[in-house]
Amino acid sequence: MKNTSKLLFLMMLVISTVSFVGCGPDDKPVVLPNTNYEHTGFISVDETWDANGIHILKDRVIVQAGVTLTIAPGAIIKGEMGTGANASVLVIARGATIKAAGTAAAPIVFTSVADEIELGQKVGSNLNARTDKGFWGGVIILGNAPVSPKTGTTEQVEGIPADVIEGNYGGDDAADNSGVFTYVSIRHGGTLIGEGNEVNGLTLGGVGTGSTINHIEVVGNVDDGIECFGGTVNIDDAIVLYQGDDAFDIDQGYSGTIDNFIYIAGPTSDHGLEIDGPEGSANAGGQFVLQNGSLKGNAAQGEFADFRSGAQGRVDMLYFFGFNTAADMELDDDKTSANYLAGVLTLTSLKFNATAWTLDGDGIPDGSTTVWPALTDLFADKSDTKNTETADAKFANDGNALVTAKDGGADQSEFVGWTLADAEGLLSDF
Repeated sequence: MKNTSKLLFLMMLVISTVSFVGCGPDDKPVVLPNTNYEHTGFISVDETWDANGIHILKDRVIVQAGVTLTIAPGAIIKGEMGTGANASVLVIARGATIKAAGTAAAPIVFTSVADEIELGQKVGSNLNARTDKGFWGGVIILGNAPVSPKTGTTEQVEGIPADVIEGNYGGDDAADNSGVFTYVSIRHGGTLIGEGNEVNGLTLGGVGTGSTINHIEVVGNVDDGIECFGGTVNIDDAIVLYQGDDAFDIDQGYSGTIDNFIYIAGPTSDHGLEIDGPEGSANAGGQFVLQNGSLKGNAAQGEFADFRSGAQGRVDMLYFFGFNTAADMELDDDKTSANYLAGVLTLTSLKFNATAWTLDGDGIPDGSTTVWPALTDLFADKSDTKNTETADAKFANDGNALVTAKDGGADQSEFVGWTLADAEGLLSDF
């Protein structure tokens, strides 16, 4: 009798922890999991995060060197609220490996615990992509590829205390492999982790060409969408929308290629592109490539691009539209201007829709549009030693032009079916 009672009790316990809905093809019950998996601190042995439950980042989670974190297609990871040392972020340390290979049918979603998205869904219904920001941190991937910090050959990533060695990035292995990160959407992040320092949606520090990063979406981040601190990794098919600062940010001699990308500005977004050059003597020759991009501005504010600190690389075949009359392409300093005139920084085949939102004297759009009278009206060399006539002539003669209809840009089909942008009908202009 005692054994029978114990068996009945165990059966009732199992039934109470799962839900049965219908039957499978073999007349077996289909179980809908209702499990949350909580993660905190260091991951020191290989782990797999499956798609059978919601994964909760309780605080800073760091995958240590020599360890592999595998995230299954369709997995949902939610970060808890918190700032500073308590901010919830996922850090893939230098020497660790991430294997997050989502698919168009089953993307991997990083979001906030405030998001009511459920297992099997690609989009929740309660948060606003434009306004709901800073609810958790973001994703940081670090590697051993060359970087150019102010001193030395390595750097500590923003927001991770100096005594946490897992926050260090950079090295001499251009082909370093941090793993796979594909079909991933990162939403509602960017919480404050230090004075004036918010987490980017996706931070890549010293990530090498052995890594595979493509089909990435960053939505509603307080700070930048995607920021590359040095490294050589190539990024394909990336979309950033409604960020608070810059959509695509390049620093410390990044020398990879970002190909086929989309930007959709929100009312508080700053630059579509913010591009800095090397900070020190290490990796001082690193040159980036940005190509095949479509960038949609906002009527209220925001710039096309800002090139600073001796930026060097190639920007090619981009289409800009929807910006306001205050937007410009800036060369911010003497070294950047010199690099542009010398061909170390090239801006070619850039097409700008000639129609722009008109701003009142207070900087607020009055609901009307105007047409830029000349291409050089949106090109600004702001260096102290600028040669305006020469720079303007170069900009006008490098295949850059004002246009009246879509001309080039990204292939938006790569973002259909798996992004929040597509679910909200935001790709029709691309």
